[in-house]
Amino acid sequence: MSYYRYSNSSYHRPSFFGGFQFFPPVIKTLLVSNVVVWLLVDLFLRPFVLHGVAIGGSDGIITQYLALWPVGPNFQMWQLFTYMFMHGGFMHLLFNMFALWMFGMELENVWGSKKFLAYYLVCGLGAGLSNLFIGPFFGPGGPTVGASGAIYGVLIAFGMMFPDRPIFVYFLLPIRARYFVLIYIFLELYAGVTSSPDGIAHFAHLGGAAVGYVYLLIDRKRLPFQNVFLRWRGQSVASGRVTEHPRYESRQVSDAQYYDIHGDEDRINQQSVDEILDKISQNGYQSLTENEKKILFEASKKLN
Repeated sequence: MSYYRYSNSSYHRPSFFGGFQFFPPVIKTLLVSNVVVWLLVDLFLRPFVLHGVAIGGSDGIITQYLALWPVGPNFQMWQLFTYMFMHGGFMHLLFNMFALWMFGMELENVWGSKKFLAYYLVCGLGAGLSNLFIGPFFGPGGPTVGASGAIYGVLIAFGMMFPDRPIFVYFLLPIRARYFVLIYIFLELYAGVTSSPDGIAHFAHLGGAAVGYVYLLIDRKRLPFQNVFLRWRGQSVASGRVTEHPRYESRQVSDAQYYDIHGDEDRINQQSVDEILDKISQNGYQSLTENEKKILFEASKKLN
């Protein structure tokens, strides 16, 4: 895997694990921040008490303010963000951070840090809203902590970006990423609908995955009727220009459609990117030529 940067029109290739950063900046920041928060809440601040109430721990003041509580007297808007950095124990933290690194590292290296961070936070927000408004229909709610909802969004993105990439379950059994993701989603859906009393916020996981899926469909312009809307919007903009420049003949303006100017170029660029992503999913990033890597990087800069 490789990670590339442009500087003053020059092209640089860092030589570390094939070029990709082993800990790209957003992944690194998320790992450090989640670990630091857990250490503060569950270890360092646990012995301290304020007005007879513990500051740290699962029942402490910090959890009361930063965990995601059901809609009611304990709920605050900022909890939709802060709950992603809280965890219920060391194993909870370990599995979440391992999954974030395992599936998120390659996404950030391909997408770029800005897009990956936006995607992660949007999935986490969607997971929180799903837990607030859908979860209560299937069981009693409680304070929710953990980055699992956002990580399920990362898992969906990995499965869509690299569907044929083998994932070794328990480090032994290989399974393609697309099937791995589908199995996980099915298990979460079954546990959520049957109200499995395991203390896990299944609809937060499902919400993060669903929001991530819709996000990627929008990003790829594959939502139903999305292209129709974009064309209508482009034609509306073009018609607006006609009123500002009445000196042009109406026949000339009607022939100069938005997609006549940009459509072919965008179509070629998107086709090139799709072919490169298919090549990555089948043979890995190392199989790309230098020119293909440049095209992919330029495409990620446009998206960001």
